[in-house]
Amino acid sequence: MAAVILPRLTWGAPDSAKTALLVHGLGSSGALMWRIGDALANAGWRAVAVDLRGHGDAPRTLDYTVAAYAEDLAATRPRHRASWDAVIGHSLGGAAGTVAAASDASWTKRLLLIDPAILVDGRDASIVRRSQERAFADNRLEAVREEHPHWHEQDLELKIDAVARASAWAVAQTSAQNQTWDVREAAARLEVPTHVIGADPEVYSLFTGDTAESVLAGNPRISMSVVSGAGHSPHRDRPEETMKQILEALS
Repeated sequence: MAAVILPRLTWGAPDSAKTALLVHGLGSSGALMWRIGDALANAGWRAVAVDLRGHGDAPRTLDYTVAAYAEDLAATRPRHRASWDAVIGHSLGGAAGTVAAASDASWTKRLLLIDPAILVDGRDASIVRRSQERAFADNRLEAVREEHPHWHEQDLELKIDAVARASAWAVAQTSAQNQTWDVREAAARLEVPTHVIGADPEVYSLFTGDTAESVLAGNPRISMSVVSGAGHSPHRDRPEETMKQILEALS
């Protein structure tokens, strides 16, 4: 497995005291982490978002296993520094970030996971697959707004752009190549402080129920809070509350 170099977007001053890596979810892009990047820059951080392989401007490959995504992230370091002060990963980005951090405790000092895709099987696997199929089948502004009526206008614009620039084959292969999508063992091995910002299970959440209970019970370094009223993308569904919880977790 060979890592690929991931393109970057940045917010904040180059000489900021702290640096964070932002990792998007399946079918998304680094640009869609803009709200988090902007909030961190305003709090004095330098934030760096990447496009994952097969997404945005990143290289295309044949391997779309979670392990391959994690290998790319593990090779990504802040310029002129040995490790990230924080890595913030959403969904697939949370799963890949978990595997990367578990494989190298020096990669980041802290991990924040936004409704991470730690275990995706059964009903959740079907929901994820159908959601991606809908996105690629109809990428018009009207369709995206109908599905996400409360999103900021820039989130709508950037979601359309992300789908247009992602490889539909890569996204489909991410589901196909991860038929056993389960990184609970990696979560149990995490040695850095880790906080999960969960979606509201009354709306829709990947990290909830038995999965959340087992992960939290299996590693005392992992804590969790929930963004009430938010679905799988809390940073777009309820951005103000999500930014508040992110900054609290980093304080």
